[in-house]
Amino acid sequence: MKLVGVSGALAGEKTSVAVGGVLAAARRHDPSIKTELIDLRDYDIEFASGLPLSGYNEDTWNVVKKILAADFLVFGTPIYQASLSGALKNLLDHLPEYAFKNKVTGMVATGWTNRHFLVLEYHLGSILNYFKGLTPTGNVFIHNDAFDIESNEIIDERIHDRMEKLAKEMIYLQKGILNR
Repeated sequence: MKLVGVSGALAGEKTSVAVGGVLAAARRHDPSIKTELIDLRDYDIEFASGLPLSGYNEDTWNVVKKILAADFLVFGTPIYQASLSGALKNLLDHLPEYAFKNKVTGMVATGWTNRHFLVLEYHLGSILNYFKGLTPTGNVFIHNDAFDIESNEIIDERIHDRMEKLAKEMIYLQKGILNR
């Protein structure tokens, strides 16, 4: 199985660290799982304007193909103005309606206020459900205070525990889908 993580931040390290933490937890739980991190900072994803995918640049085409080829996915976003990042929303706008059918789609988010934890459930989760993704119950919100200010490493062990639980649940659910 291949788990692809998408970091939807164009600035900073926290979201990429969070997504990478879930990918690492999945590999610890099941070493046979292949993982890949798509960090949107590393790609030039064109603005979605309603063209067929072939009308966009190579980066846009390649990232969409990687997402569609994944067995399951975890999406990470910083929370800006009580919403997911525009970069992540733009990427999602390139995908077909059934992009995540029979795929588990986990979520992690970073933000400055604990009130933003609901963005995962009520905003990003709704979008992933639209694409027919199965969202686990154990998605992870990470307050920015849980990161070391110098290294951007997650220093709150409770967050590591929640990322482990998310990875395990995602693997369990995806194996169930594949074995039915």
